[in-house]
Amino acid sequence: MHDDFYRIRRLPPYVFEEVNRLKARARAAGADIIDLGMGNPDLPTPEHINAKLVETVGKPRTNRYSASRGIPGLRRAQAAYYERRFGVKLDPDTQVIATLGSKEGFANMAQAITAPGDVVLAPNPTYPIHAFGFLIAGGAIRQIPAEPGEAQLRAIVRAMRHSVPRPIAVVLNYPSNPTAYMADLDFYREVVRLARKYDLVVLSDLAYAEIYFTDAPPPSILQVEGAMDVAVEFTSMSKTYSMAGWRMGFAVGNERLIAALARVKSYLDYGAYTPIQVAATAALNGPQDCVEEARDVYRRRRDVLVEAFAKAGWEVPPPPATMFAWAPLPAHFREMGSLAFSKLLLQEAEVAVSPGVGFGEEGEGYVRIALVENEQRIRQAARNIRRFFQRAGAPVPETKARKGKVKQG
Repeated sequence: MHDDFYRIRRLPPYVFEEVNRLKARARAAGADIIDLGMGNPDLPTPEHINAKLVETVGKPRTNRYSASRGIPGLRRAQAAYYERRFGVKLDPDTQVIATLGSKEGFANMAQAITAPGDVVLAPNPTYPIHAFGFLIAGGAIRQIPAEPGEAQLRAIVRAMRHSVPRPIAVVLNYPSNPTAYMADLDFYREVVRLARKYDLVVLSDLAYAEIYFTDAPPPSILQVEGAMDVAVEFTSMSKTYSMAGWRMGFAVGNERLIAALARVKSYLDYGAYTPIQVAATAALNGPQDCVEEARDVYRRRRDVLVEAFAKAGWEVPPPPATMFAWAPLPAHFREMGSLAFSKLLLQEAEVAVSPGVGFGEEGEGYVRIALVENEQRIRQAARNIRRFFQRAGAPVPETKARKGKVKQG
């Protein structure tokens, strides 16, 4: 049997797997790894959501096949969320579909709209599925800058004028994973204007809509007039309600694109387990204090990480949103690259992070640090890193001992 299948050949080696193997090996040897790598929420799912799941599991009918598009009550709840949060009205029957997390939604949308050789514009660096979903579907990726602004808009225009074939879609992701960039409505207006001018589909990933630390919450592209003609937006309950393993997300927006996604999904799955969909409905319709509490936890962790890492000799810019910090490599280690540095950090400081190059070549020189450990563990990570930097001869700020004496390490 051949092991060089066409679609597998199109995928590069999974960079994160190298760090994951080292992490597993270290843990098997008894190391206490502080894992700031994978964006895997450690906060508990709110109790009222768990209670609704348990209640629904006890009803025999809910163990049957579910609905691929999502049960009606769940789609209505998502439409109500969009009206409440963004002032956007959606038809739950034609403009909302439940997905098995936003990642599955992106991958199946790529299958639905991509023909072999189609060109899609994707930011670099970005979350891997934004590019690889289309590569798996047979498309080609043309990269654009990840930061929202004039450079990205000019790149879109250049691609529409000069690429052969002309791109069919552009992917946006704000607040961004991994960079934490945020976009405003003025930027979205320009994207929608270009999309309508060039007949371009816009796929917006808004998975971190509720994890923000700014006064103004992140907007939805669907708030822009005319966006519904060209755009579909993906959201997830994974981070908002700490439901990552539940695999519950949504795609909303343009009816034609939602219908195409629904058609593909109807051949591939029967939807999420019905009790999960009922519990997700309870999450969207129920009290939202838990969302604000989670946001506060991530804000405190961010502040602790920025302060503690600075004391260790590593300046980390505070992210305005998401559960990630996008950190440039310390100057002493910059030449080795993000993958080698991530492996060294794991071996020497017992701290796991994600190498920036895993999010695209423009991510080289950075690592992504996830806020998925408590404040005590983050401070411990900083102490480990400080000791590692000292051993490696990297610059480390002086700290004062409790009695006022200068103490190194």
